[in-house]
Amino acid sequence: MVDRLIERLDAIAVEEPEISEPAKSDKSNQNRPIFVSAPMVRYSKLAFRRLVRLYDVDCCYTPMIYAKCHVDSEKARQAEFSTCPEDRPLIVQFATDDAVILAKATELVYHESSGVDLNCGCPKSDVRSKGFGSALLSKPDLLADMVRHVRATINDPDYIVSLKIRINYPLEKTVDLCRKAEAAGVSRLAVHGRTPAQNHDPPDYDAIRIINESVNVPIIANGDIRSRAQALEVAERTGVYGVMAAEGLLANPAMFAGYTKTPIECVRKFVGFAAEYDLDKTFTQQHLVFMLRHVLPAKERKVMNAYKNVFETLKFLDEKFPELNDSLPGQTTLPLNLTPIIDSAHG
Repeated sequence: MVDRLIERLDAIAVEEPEISEPAKSDKSNQNRPIFVSAPMVRYSKLAFRRLVRLYDVDCCYTPMIYAKCHVDSEKARQAEFSTCPEDRPLIVQFATDDAVILAKATELVYHESSGVDLNCGCPKSDVRSKGFGSALLSKPDLLADMVRHVRATINDPDYIVSLKIRINYPLEKTVDLCRKAEAAGVSRLAVHGRTPAQNHDPPDYDAIRIINESVNVPIIANGDIRSRAQALEVAERTGVYGVMAAEGLLANPAMFAGYTKTPIECVRKFVGFAAEYDLDKTFTQQHLVFMLRHVLPAKERKVMNAYKNVFETLKFLDEKFPELNDSLPGQTTLPLNLTPIIDSAHG
């Protein structure tokens, strides 16, 4: 799974300007869309969310969390959900097909989040087989009922209740689903411009535009967003409220700030956040591989990609980029006390 993701990230075409500097921030500019970090299983955890917020990301989603596990198990809650006061606005994404369970899960995260999102777009078979993810796209009435349950449970009109969906054809089906969700009280809709059966087909941004024109709630466009310039182009084309990125941010967490490739300062900050929040060493290793793919020359990428644990990777970066040494206060070297792991490539 990780190898396939690396191949997709490596295939992202990056057009380099003469000087790879960030664009002037326009976060306060009401004329630009909000920039959103997508829910990514394993990857959109607290350390990564803290990082991308430094680079013009306005809102972050957690990884998908199974709602019933979150409700039933304190151990699961501790393992799957963590946040901090600086981690706002934060949308917690749940997977379930049960309105009562979703409402209970929402109660548990209400005081530590800005809203919840129901995953209605994941096309993976293990998620669909449970009746979750994109399996819910054929059940617009159930989705509306789930939204109503959350609204009835959380008496806070400012608390966000969101659905993340994929499109279906004929498009009228998706428009109908969105209108029913709107009538039930949904706050916003994140729309991935592919069907559940599509993996690498170009996103249908025109479909997102039609959906945006058909409802009165904010729409967030998702699908193949790989640069700030592209995000602005998609927003202009579709008229949406926000633009969401996933793999583009993995490859370059500073993407929305206008960087064309990951700045070394960003890598330094990530190492610090990973240590501060005790990010799993496997995930730390994978993040570093992803974000340095367009930074290192091909020969050095090959060397780094061959490493099987974060210890070797950090030692390599320590030698390659001495300026990373100040990633942790009071240390003269990178945090090489991170315990080596034998296999960092499992999913």
